[in-house]
Amino acid sequence: DDEDSCSTDNEPKKKDLNGIITSLLLLEEQEKRDHEEQNEASNEEKSILESNHKRKTRTMLEFYTNLQDYYSEIDETDRVKRKKSRTMAASVAVAAVSQTENQSPNQQNKQSGSGQQRRLWVKDRSKAWWDDCNRPDYPEEEFKKAFRMSKSTFELICEELNSVIAKEDTTLRNAIPVKQRVAVCIWRLATGEPLRLVSKRFGLGISTCHKLVLEVCSAIRSVLMPKYLHWPEEDSLRKIKEEFEGISGIPNVVGSMYTTHIPIIAPKISVAAYFNKRHTERNQKTSYSITVQGVVDPRGVFTDVCIGWPGSMTDDQVLEKSALYQRANGGLLKGVWIVGSSGYPLMDWVLVPYTQQHLTWTQHAFNEKIGEIQKIAKEAFGRLKGRWCCLQKRTEVKLQDLPVVLGACCVLHNICEMMDEGIDPDLKFALADDEMVPEVALKSVSSMKARDAIAHNLLHHGLA
Repeated sequence: DDEDSCSTDNEPKKKDLNGIITSLLLLEEQEKRDHEEQNEASNEEKSILESNHKRKTRTMLEFYTNLQDYYSEIDETDRVKRKKSRTMAASVAVAAVSQTENQSPNQQNKQSGSGQQRRLWVKDRSKAWWDDCNRPDYPEEEFKKAFRMSKSTFELICEELNSVIAKEDTTLRNAIPVKQRVAVCIWRLATGEPLRLVSKRFGLGISTCHKLVLEVCSAIRSVLMPKYLHWPEEDSLRKIKEEFEGISGIPNVVGSMYTTHIPIIAPKISVAAYFNKRHTERNQKTSYSITVQGVVDPRGVFTDVCIGWPGSMTDDQVLEKSALYQRANGGLLKGVWIVGSSGYPLMDWVLVPYTQQHLTWTQHAFNEKIGEIQKIAKEAFGRLKGRWCCLQKRTEVKLQDLPVVLGACCVLHNICEMMDEGIDPDLKFALADDEMVPEVALKSVSSMKARDAIAHNLLHHGLA
């Protein structure tokens, strides 16, 4: 009887347990089904979003293409209209001139009495200052004070550039003479005055003056740079070595290297790259700049320049980006030295002073001798910035045009140095570029041994 009662009690429990298990299975299946439905819904939504995105992208591209075509059509239409108007104006001017020439004097007087003839309107500006400077009897000292060079040197530059920048007269107006074109550019570079003052001096429009400066600078860079700023030939290198050795006693030196900064207005792109931290800290004013690296010979004439790298770069970083560095790696400077400051690393072809704290007598004497070579490059850059005051302050020239202007300044500096054009003592400019120790101060063990040998030879021969 007890067993029967137990079995009857267990049966309901089994039924309840089976019901629970069935419910759990049903719930699990329902959950799987819900999950699958959610995945299907999300996939459908994703595909819809992707299709919408593709459709929007395609529509946007079509819109931009149509817009570009529309602007191109407008530009073409404007170009055709301008061409037609110029042609029409020229033909009208020619017809008027020919008609005037064919008329008798009595008819011309009658027309002038009845009413004035139509003519091309040009704003009348005074160019008395330039006309005065252009006189043959204008004082040489005053001319040099204005243009940083003598009349003969100025004439030489005009002759060299004549074939490139000369323009022909048209029926509507006379072309600006070559001398005036060159004078506008050189006076602007020499004084650094704003274009509105250049316009008043030369009796030309502001936009015309800006265009002339860029045109003449471009001509100087393309025509005069290959002739007056280039790496010396073998014979010239031999003389340079002898002159540097006569100055310092250090053999096989072919150049003195220095890097300076030119202030600029904050650019619209890559502002951080052009931010000059050292100048900002010294001047207590946010400064932006681009760099000019130059190698000079014993006279202070540039034999190599690298222009335009951002002002946040250190001297050794600018050197690595330069064409000089690439040529040196190709073997151009094998067996010779270019002397640099402590801002450059010691390399197989770059000779720099000792920078450790406790120098021996030999090292100290070497630093004094190498300092005499360094001073040549620094003084050359001082004369460069002193002659061309546009390099001392932020200029109106756009960043993309600035390398052309700076290259022209370096070429004009070389011409002045070669022609023995002295610089007014009042124009001398004190450089304040901060040197930073490079991250890797030694890039060649053999160069360290070679520097030690030079230092010992200087002391041994009584040159130090």
